[in-house]
Amino acid sequence: MQIAGMHQGARLLRYVNFPTAEVIGADASDDAIQALIDRHGSIFIKPIFRGAVGKKGKAGLVGRAVDLATALAEKERLFFAQHRHGDSLVKANGVTFEGGVPATHEIYFSISDSTIYRAPTMTLTHLGGVDIEDLSPGQVATVPFDALTGLKAFVVANALTDIGAPRELISPLVQHLPKLWELVHHYGMTALEVNPIRMQRGRDGRLTPVACDFKCGFDRDDHRWERLDLPAHLFADDASAFEREVNTLRTHQGQSDVFVLNPHGTVLAPTFGGGANSLVTEMLGDAAIISTDFGGNPPYEKMKQVAAICYRHWLKQSNVLFIVGGKSNNTDIYETFRAMGDALREHFSQHGSTPLYVVVARGGPNLVRGMGALAETCDSLGLPYRQFGFDSAMSEVVLYARKVDTWMRGGGREAVAQAMRLAEPVRC
Repeated sequence: MQIAGMHQGARLLRYVNFPTAEVIGADASDDAIQALIDRHGSIFIKPIFRGAVGKKGKAGLVGRAVDLATALAEKERLFFAQHRHGDSLVKANGVTFEGGVPATHEIYFSISDSTIYRAPTMTLTHLGGVDIEDLSPGQVATVPFDALTGLKAFVVANALTDIGAPRELISPLVQHLPKLWELVHHYGMTALEVNPIRMQRGRDGRLTPVACDFKCGFDRDDHRWERLDLPAHLFADDASAFEREVNTLRTHQGQSDVFVLNPHGTVLAPTFGGGANSLVTEMLGDAAIISTDFGGNPPYEKMKQVAAICYRHWLKQSNVLFIVGGKSNNTDIYETFRAMGDALREHFSQHGSTPLYVVVARGGPNLVRGMGALAETCDSLGLPYRQFGFDSAMSEVVLYARKVDTWMRGGGREAVAQAMRLAEPVRC
Protein backbone atom coordinates (compact mmCIF):
# COMPACT_ATOMS: atom_id res chain seq x y z
CA MET A 1 0.00 0.00 0.00
CA GLN A 2 1.53 3.31 -1.08
CA ILE A 3 -1.27 5.58 0.18
CA ALA A 4 -2.87 5.57 3.61
CA GLY A 5 -5.15 8.10 5.21
CA MET A 6 -7.45 10.80 3.96
CA HIS A 7 -4.75 13.34 3.13
CA GLN A 8 -4.49 11.84 -0.38
CA GLY A 9 -7.44 9.46 -0.03
CA ALA A 10 -10.11 12.17 -0.01
CA ARG A 11 -8.74 13.61 -3.24
CA LEU A 12 -8.76 10.21 -4.95
CA LEU A 13 -12.28 9.39 -3.81
CA ARG A 14 -13.53 12.63 -5.32
CA TYR A 15 -12.57 11.26 -8.76
CA VAL A 16 -15.54 8.89 -8.48
CA ASN A 17 -17.80 11.17 -6.41
CA PHE A 18 -17.63 9.03 -3.29
CA PRO A 19 -18.56 11.06 -0.17
CA THR A 20 -15.69 11.68 2.26
CA ALA A 21 -15.11 13.29 5.61
CA GLU A 22 -13.98 16.91 5.36
CA VAL A 23 -10.18 17.02 5.58
CA ILE A 24 -7.66 19.84 5.91
CA GLY A 25 -3.90 19.55 6.15
CA ALA A 26 -1.29 20.56 8.71
CA ASP A 27 -0.80 23.91 6.98
CA ALA A 28 -4.36 24.97 7.87
CA SER A 29 -4.64 28.20 9.84
CA ASP A 30 -6.07 28.38 13.33
CA ASP A 31 -9.18 30.00 11.90
CA ALA A 32 -9.63 27.13 9.43
CA ILE A 33 -9.28 24.55 12.21
CA GLN A 34 -11.79 26.41 14.38
CA ALA A 35 -14.22 26.63 11.46
CA LEU A 36 -13.90 22.85 10.95
CA ILE A 37 -14.73 22.30 14.63
CA ASP A 38 -17.70 24.65 14.37
CA ARG A 39 -19.11 22.75 11.37
CA HIS A 40 -18.71 19.25 12.79
CA GLY A 41 -18.68 19.63 16.57
CA SER A 42 -15.51 17.57 16.91
CA ILE A 43 -12.51 16.73 14.76
CA PHE A 44 -9.92 13.94 14.57
CA ILE A 45 -6.20 14.62 14.32
CA LYS A 46 -4.26 11.86 12.56
CA PRO A 47 -0.52 11.61 11.80
CA ILE A 48 0.60 11.19 8.19
CA PHE A 49 2.86 8.19 7.65
CA ARG A 50 4.52 7.24 4.39
CA GLY A 51 2.84 4.07 3.17
CA ALA A 52 0.12 2.10 4.90
CA VAL A 53 0.60 1.76 8.64
CA GLY A 54 -1.91 -0.15 10.75
CA LYS A 55 -3.05 -0.13 14.37
CA LYS A 56 -2.63 3.65 14.81
CA GLY A 57 -5.81 3.98 16.85
CA LYS A 58 -4.88 1.16 19.21
CA ALA A 59 -1.47 2.78 19.69
CA GLY A 60 -3.09 6.05 20.77
CA LEU A 61 -2.01 7.88 17.63
CA VAL A 62 -5.40 9.34 16.74
CA GLY A 63 -6.37 12.49 18.61
CA ARG A 64 -9.82 14.02 19.06
CA ALA A 65 -10.65 17.61 19.84
CA VAL A 66 -13.72 19.77 20.38
CA ASP A 67 -11.80 23.03 20.82
CA LEU A 68 -8.89 24.76 19.14
CA ALA A 69 -6.44 24.48 22.06
CA THR A 70 -6.81 20.70 22.21
CA ALA A 71 -6.50 20.43 18.43
CA LEU A 72 -3.22 22.35 18.42
CA ALA A 73 -1.87 20.31 21.33
CA GLU A 74 -2.69 17.09 19.48
CA LYS A 75 -1.04 18.47 16.35
CA GLU A 76 2.16 19.04 18.33
CA ARG A 77 1.99 15.54 19.86
CA LEU A 78 1.39 13.69 16.59
CA PHE A 79 3.24 15.73 13.95
CA PHE A 80 6.44 13.65 14.23
CA ALA A 81 5.01 10.69 16.15
CA GLN A 82 6.80 7.34 15.98
CA HIS A 83 4.89 4.10 15.58
CA ARG A 84 6.06 0.51 15.79
CA HIS A 85 3.95 -1.90 13.75
CA GLY A 86 5.30 -5.44 13.63
CA ASP A 87 9.03 -5.22 12.98
CA SER A 88 8.83 -1.73 11.48
CA LEU A 89 9.39 1.58 13.25
CA VAL A 90 8.00 4.48 11.24
CA LYS A 91 7.91 8.22 11.81
CA ALA A 92 5.11 10.60 10.87
CA ASN A 93 5.63 13.79 8.93
CA GLY A 94 2.56 15.96 9.38
CA VAL A 95 -1.06 15.56 10.42
CA THR A 96 -4.55 15.91 9.02
CA PHE A 97 -7.60 17.43 10.68
CA GLU A 98 -10.76 15.52 9.79
CA GLY A 99 -14.31 16.51 10.59
CA GLY A 100 -16.21 14.07 12.79
CA VAL A 101 -18.99 12.08 11.10
CA PRO A 102 -21.73 10.99 13.57
CA ALA A 103 -23.07 7.54 12.71
CA THR A 104 -24.50 4.37 14.25
CA HIS A 105 -23.21 2.02 11.53
CA GLU A 106 -19.65 1.54 10.25
CA ILE A 107 -18.80 -0.38 7.09
CA TYR A 108 -15.60 -2.18 6.11
CA PHE A 109 -14.98 -2.46 2.36
CA SER A 110 -12.00 -3.61 0.32
CA ILE A 111 -11.10 -4.82 -3.17
CA SER A 112 -8.02 -6.95 -3.78
CA ASP A 113 -6.74 -9.62 -6.16
CA SER A 114 -7.46 -13.00 -4.61
CA THR A 115 -4.98 -15.84 -5.09
CA ILE A 116 -7.77 -18.23 -4.07
CA TYR A 117 -10.34 -17.14 -6.66
CA ARG A 118 -7.88 -15.76 -9.24
CA ALA A 119 -10.15 -12.74 -9.58
CA PRO A 120 -10.75 -9.33 -8.01
CA THR A 121 -12.56 -9.91 -4.74
CA MET A 122 -14.77 -7.69 -2.62
CA THR A 123 -14.65 -7.99 1.17
CA LEU A 124 -17.57 -6.32 2.94
CA THR A 125 -19.09 -6.18 6.41
CA HIS A 126 -21.52 -3.86 8.14
CA LEU A 127 -19.51 -4.31 11.38
CA GLY A 128 -16.55 -2.21 10.29
CA GLY A 129 -14.27 0.05 12.28
CA VAL A 130 -12.54 -2.98 13.81
CA ASP A 131 -10.12 -5.64 12.59
CA ILE A 132 -12.26 -7.90 10.42
CA GLU A 133 -10.23 -10.94 11.50
CA ASP A 134 -11.96 -10.52 14.88
CA LEU A 135 -15.35 -11.16 13.26
CA SER A 136 -16.89 -14.57 12.60
CA PRO A 137 -16.95 -15.77 8.95
CA GLY A 138 -20.73 -15.36 8.77
CA GLN A 139 -20.39 -11.63 9.46
CA VAL A 140 -18.02 -10.94 6.55
CA ALA A 141 -18.81 -11.32 2.84
CA THR A 142 -15.92 -12.28 0.56
CA VAL A 143 -17.14 -12.26 -3.03
CA PRO A 144 -15.10 -12.62 -6.25
CA PHE A 145 -16.40 -10.88 -9.36
CA ASP A 146 -15.56 -10.65 -13.04
CA ALA A 147 -13.09 -7.86 -13.85
CA LEU A 148 -14.62 -7.46 -17.33
CA THR A 149 -18.12 -6.71 -16.05
CA GLY A 150 -16.95 -5.00 -12.86
CA LEU A 151 -18.53 -4.75 -9.43
CA LYS A 152 -22.26 -4.70 -10.07
CA ALA A 153 -24.90 -3.38 -7.69
CA PHE A 154 -26.55 -6.79 -7.32
CA VAL A 155 -23.25 -8.28 -6.08
CA VAL A 156 -23.19 -5.73 -3.25
CA ALA A 157 -26.89 -6.21 -2.49
CA ASN A 158 -26.62 -10.01 -2.34
CA ALA A 159 -23.53 -9.84 -0.12
CA LEU A 160 -25.20 -7.49 2.38
CA THR A 161 -28.31 -9.68 2.49
CA ASP A 162 -26.23 -12.81 3.07
CA ILE A 163 -24.50 -11.36 6.14
CA GLY A 164 -27.72 -9.99 7.61
CA ALA A 165 -27.05 -6.28 7.20
CA PRO A 166 -29.90 -3.92 8.23
CA ARG A 167 -32.18 -3.16 5.28
CA GLU A 168 -31.66 0.61 5.56
CA LEU A 169 -27.94 0.14 4.72
CA ILE A 170 -28.45 -1.78 1.50
CA SER A 171 -29.78 0.90 -0.84
CA PRO A 172 -27.16 3.63 -0.12
CA LEU A 173 -24.29 1.12 -0.23
CA VAL A 174 -25.55 -0.39 -3.49
CA GLN A 175 -25.52 3.11 -4.99
CA HIS A 176 -22.03 4.07 -3.87
CA LEU A 177 -19.75 1.02 -3.37
CA PRO A 178 -19.53 0.06 -7.08
CA LYS A 179 -17.85 3.46 -7.64
CA LEU A 180 -14.82 2.17 -5.75
CA TRP A 181 -14.23 -0.52 -8.39
CA GLU A 182 -14.08 2.28 -10.97
CA LEU A 183 -11.30 3.89 -8.93
CA VAL A 184 -9.36 0.62 -8.76
CA HIS A 185 -9.86 -0.27 -12.41
CA HIS A 186 -9.32 3.11 -14.06
CA TYR A 187 -6.20 4.13 -12.14
CA GLY A 188 -4.09 0.97 -11.99
CA MET A 189 -4.67 0.00 -8.35
CA THR A 190 -3.91 -3.47 -7.04
CA ALA A 191 -5.81 -3.07 -3.77
CA LEU A 192 -8.14 -0.62 -2.04
CA GLU A 193 -9.51 -0.51 1.50
CA VAL A 194 -11.95 1.96 3.04
CA ASN A 195 -12.49 1.41 6.77
CA PRO A 196 -14.54 2.80 8.29
CA ILE A 197 -17.26 4.03 5.99
CA ARG A 198 -19.59 5.75 8.43
CA MET A 199 -23.29 5.82 7.53
CA GLN A 200 -24.33 9.43 8.17
CA ARG A 201 -28.03 10.18 8.49
CA GLY A 202 -29.24 13.25 6.65
CA ARG A 203 -32.06 15.62 7.53
CA ASP A 204 -34.46 13.54 5.42
CA GLY A 205 -33.53 10.43 7.43
CA ARG A 206 -31.68 8.75 4.56
CA LEU A 207 -28.22 7.30 5.14
CA THR A 208 -25.16 8.33 3.16
CA PRO A 209 -21.87 6.39 3.25
CA VAL A 210 -18.94 8.68 4.18
CA ALA A 211 -15.34 7.44 3.83
CA CYS A 212 -13.32 8.18 7.00
CA ASP A 213 -10.11 6.27 6.23
CA PHE A 214 -8.46 5.04 3.06
CA LYS A 215 -5.65 2.79 1.83
CA CYS A 216 -4.60 1.75 -1.65
CA GLY A 217 -1.70 0.30 -3.60
CA PHE A 218 -0.73 0.67 -7.27
CA ASP A 219 0.77 -1.49 -9.97
CA ARG A 220 3.74 0.66 -10.97
CA ASP A 221 3.88 -1.05 -14.38
CA ASP A 222 0.31 0.08 -15.13
CA HIS A 223 0.74 3.69 -16.21
CA ARG A 224 -2.88 4.63 -15.55
CA TRP A 225 -1.86 5.68 -12.02
CA GLU A 226 0.06 8.56 -13.59
CA ARG A 227 -3.25 10.27 -14.37
CA LEU A 228 -3.62 10.99 -10.65
CA ASP A 229 -0.59 13.31 -10.49
CA LEU A 230 0.57 11.82 -7.19
CA PRO A 231 3.72 13.03 -5.40
CA ALA A 232 6.77 10.91 -6.25
CA HIS A 233 7.70 10.38 -2.58
CA LEU A 234 4.60 8.20 -2.08
CA PHE A 235 6.35 5.43 -3.98
CA ALA A 236 9.63 5.59 -2.06
CA ASP A 237 8.47 4.04 1.22
CA ASP A 238 10.80 1.47 2.77
CA ALA A 239 12.74 0.91 -0.47
CA SER A 240 16.41 0.27 0.14
CA ALA A 241 19.17 1.95 -1.85
CA PHE A 242 19.68 -1.35 -3.68
CA GLU A 243 15.99 -1.64 -4.63
CA ARG A 244 15.80 1.97 -5.80
CA GLU A 245 18.93 1.53 -7.93
CA VAL A 246 17.58 -1.58 -9.65
CA ASN A 247 14.18 0.04 -10.17
CA THR A 248 15.79 2.76 -12.28
CA LEU A 249 16.40 0.03 -14.89
CA ARG A 250 12.72 -0.94 -15.22
CA THR A 251 11.82 -1.18 -18.91
CA HIS A 252 9.46 -3.17 -21.10
CA GLN A 253 12.34 -5.58 -21.85
CA GLY A 254 12.87 -8.11 -19.08
CA GLN A 255 11.84 -8.00 -15.44
CA SER A 256 13.97 -6.39 -12.74
CA ASP A 257 11.89 -7.06 -9.64
CA VAL A 258 13.94 -7.15 -6.43
CA PHE A 259 13.27 -7.16 -2.70
CA VAL A 260 15.75 -7.33 0.18
CA LEU A 261 14.94 -10.30 2.41
CA ASN A 262 17.88 -10.33 4.83
CA PRO A 263 20.63 -7.70 4.56
CA HIS A 264 22.84 -10.00 6.66
CA GLY A 265 22.32 -13.13 4.53
CA THR A 266 25.11 -15.10 2.87
CA VAL A 267 23.53 -16.47 -0.33
CA LEU A 268 23.13 -14.06 -3.25
CA ALA A 269 20.50 -15.69 -5.46
CA PRO A 270 19.68 -13.84 -8.71
CA THR A 271 16.59 -15.84 -9.72
CA PHE A 272 14.74 -16.07 -13.02
CA GLY A 273 10.98 -16.69 -12.89
CA GLY A 274 8.31 -16.20 -10.24
CA GLY A 275 7.86 -19.91 -9.48
CA ALA A 276 11.58 -20.46 -9.05
CA ASN A 277 11.80 -17.36 -6.88
CA SER A 278 9.08 -18.60 -4.51
CA LEU A 279 10.75 -22.00 -4.05
CA VAL A 280 14.29 -20.64 -3.72
CA THR A 281 13.51 -17.92 -1.18
CA GLU A 282 11.37 -20.25 0.93
CA MET A 283 13.99 -23.02 1.05
CA LEU A 284 16.97 -20.72 1.59
CA GLY A 285 15.28 -19.02 4.53
CA ASP A 286 17.40 -16.45 6.36
CA ALA A 287 20.44 -17.27 4.23
CA ALA A 288 18.84 -15.56 1.21
CA ILE A 289 19.86 -11.92 0.83
CA ILE A 290 17.42 -10.88 -1.88
CA SER A 291 14.31 -12.06 -3.70
CA THR A 292 14.33 -11.44 -7.45
CA ASP A 293 12.68 -12.15 -10.76
CA PHE A 294 15.00 -11.33 -13.67
CA GLY A 295 13.09 -13.26 -16.36
CA GLY A 296 11.36 -11.96 -19.47
CA ASN A 297 14.42 -12.20 -21.78
CA PRO A 298 16.39 -9.16 -20.56
CA PRO A 299 18.91 -7.85 -23.13
CA TYR A 300 22.64 -8.16 -22.45
CA GLU A 301 23.23 -4.55 -21.34
CA LYS A 302 20.32 -4.50 -18.89
CA MET A 303 21.27 -7.86 -17.38
CA LYS A 304 24.86 -6.74 -16.98
CA GLN A 305 23.82 -3.53 -15.21
CA VAL A 306 21.42 -5.39 -12.89
CA ALA A 307 24.07 -7.99 -12.06
CA ALA A 308 26.66 -5.27 -11.39
CA ILE A 309 24.30 -3.59 -8.89
CA CYS A 310 23.70 -6.92 -7.12
CA TYR A 311 27.43 -7.62 -6.91
CA ARG A 312 28.31 -4.13 -5.70
CA HIS A 313 25.79 -4.26 -2.85
CA TRP A 314 26.02 -7.89 -1.74
CA LEU A 315 28.93 -9.90 -3.16
CA LYS A 316 31.43 -9.06 -0.44
CA GLN A 317 29.31 -10.71 2.26
CA SER A 318 28.16 -13.65 0.12
CA ASN A 319 29.40 -17.20 0.47
CA VAL A 320 27.42 -18.46 -2.51
CA LEU A 321 26.45 -16.84 -5.80
CA PHE A 322 23.39 -18.92 -6.68
CA ILE A 323 22.20 -18.21 -10.25
CA VAL A 324 18.97 -20.15 -10.62
CA GLY A 325 15.81 -20.42 -12.70
CA GLY A 326 13.47 -22.93 -14.29
CA LYS A 327 13.48 -24.04 -17.91
CA SER A 328 13.02 -20.86 -19.93
CA ASN A 329 10.80 -20.56 -22.99
CA ASN A 330 12.18 -17.30 -24.36
CA THR A 331 15.05 -16.03 -22.19
CA ASP A 332 18.38 -16.42 -23.98
CA ILE A 333 20.56 -18.20 -21.43
CA TYR A 334 23.78 -17.37 -23.27
CA GLU A 335 23.06 -13.62 -23.27
CA THR A 336 22.04 -13.49 -19.60
CA PHE A 337 24.91 -15.70 -18.37
CA ARG A 338 27.46 -13.87 -20.51
CA ALA A 339 26.23 -10.56 -19.06
CA MET A 340 26.41 -11.84 -15.48
CA GLY A 341 29.88 -13.29 -16.08
CA ASP A 342 31.21 -10.08 -17.61
CA ALA A 343 29.78 -8.07 -14.71
CA LEU A 344 31.53 -10.45 -12.30
CA ARG A 345 34.88 -9.99 -14.05
CA GLU A 346 34.54 -6.21 -13.94
CA HIS A 347 33.50 -6.29 -10.28
CA PHE A 348 36.59 -8.28 -9.30
CA SER A 349 38.75 -5.96 -11.38
CA GLN A 350 37.34 -2.80 -9.79
CA HIS A 351 36.62 -3.92 -6.22
CA GLY A 352 39.01 -6.83 -5.69
CA SER A 353 38.43 -10.57 -5.45
CA THR A 354 36.33 -12.18 -2.74
CA PRO A 355 36.06 -15.88 -1.78
CA LEU A 356 32.91 -17.21 -3.41
CA TYR A 357 31.34 -20.47 -4.54
CA VAL A 358 29.17 -20.28 -7.68
CA VAL A 359 26.16 -22.58 -8.08
CA VAL A 360 24.17 -22.46 -11.32
CA ALA A 361 20.84 -24.15 -12.20
CA ARG A 362 19.01 -23.28 -15.41
CA GLY A 363 17.37 -24.54 -18.57
CA GLY A 364 16.36 -22.94 -21.84
CA PRO A 365 17.66 -21.66 -25.20
CA ASN A 366 21.45 -21.64 -25.66
CA LEU A 367 21.95 -23.32 -22.28
CA VAL A 368 25.21 -25.09 -23.13
CA ARG A 369 26.79 -21.94 -24.59
CA GLY A 370 25.65 -19.94 -21.57
CA MET A 371 27.02 -22.40 -19.03
CA GLY A 372 30.26 -22.58 -21.01
CA ALA A 373 30.65 -18.80 -20.87
CA LEU A 374 29.96 -18.72 -17.14
CA ALA A 375 32.33 -21.63 -16.48
CA GLU A 376 35.07 -19.83 -18.39
CA THR A 377 34.55 -16.76 -16.20
CA CYS A 378 34.75 -18.81 -12.98
CA ASP A 379 37.89 -20.59 -14.19
CA SER A 380 39.61 -17.33 -15.05
CA LEU A 381 38.76 -15.86 -11.63
CA GLY A 382 39.73 -18.99 -9.73
CA LEU A 383 36.23 -19.53 -8.32
CA PRO A 384 34.88 -23.02 -7.48
CA TYR A 385 31.56 -23.75 -9.17
CA ARG A 386 28.92 -26.39 -9.86
CA GLN A 387 26.36 -26.28 -12.68
CA PHE A 388 23.01 -28.09 -12.97
CA GLY A 389 20.85 -28.43 -16.09
CA PHE A 390 17.10 -28.46 -16.59
CA ASP A 391 16.92 -32.18 -15.74
CA SER A 392 17.92 -31.54 -12.11
CA ALA A 393 15.21 -31.14 -9.46
CA MET A 394 15.27 -27.53 -8.31
CA SER A 395 14.59 -28.43 -4.70
CA GLU A 396 17.69 -30.66 -4.67
CA VAL A 397 19.75 -27.86 -6.22
CA VAL A 398 18.62 -25.42 -3.51
CA LEU A 399 19.58 -27.95 -0.85
CA TYR A 400 23.00 -28.25 -2.50
CA ALA A 401 23.44 -24.45 -2.38
CA ARG A 402 22.55 -24.50 1.32
CA LYS A 403 25.11 -27.23 1.98
CA VAL A 404 27.76 -25.18 0.18
CA ASP A 405 26.85 -22.15 2.31
CA THR A 406 27.18 -24.26 5.47
CA TRP A 407 30.57 -25.53 4.29
CA MET A 408 31.74 -21.98 3.52
CA ARG A 409 30.69 -20.85 7.01
CA GLY A 410 32.58 -23.72 8.60
CA GLY A 411 35.98 -23.02 7.06
CA GLY A 412 35.34 -23.36 3.37
CA ARG A 413 35.53 -19.60 2.84
CA GLU A 414 39.10 -19.55 4.18
CA ALA A 415 39.98 -22.55 2.01
CA VAL A 416 38.63 -20.84 -1.12
CA ALA A 417 40.45 -17.62 -0.21
CA GLN A 418 43.69 -19.57 0.20
CA ALA A 419 43.20 -21.27 -3.16
CA MET A 420 42.58 -17.84 -4.72
CA ARG A 421 45.71 -16.56 -2.94
CA LEU A 422 43.84 -13.84 -1.11
CA ALA A 423 45.92 -12.46 1.75
CA GLU A 424 42.98 -11.40 3.94
CA PRO A 425 39.84 -13.46 3.40
CA VAL A 426 36.64 -11.71 4.37
CA ARG A 427 34.77 -13.48 7.17
CA CYS A 428 30.95 -13.50 7.37
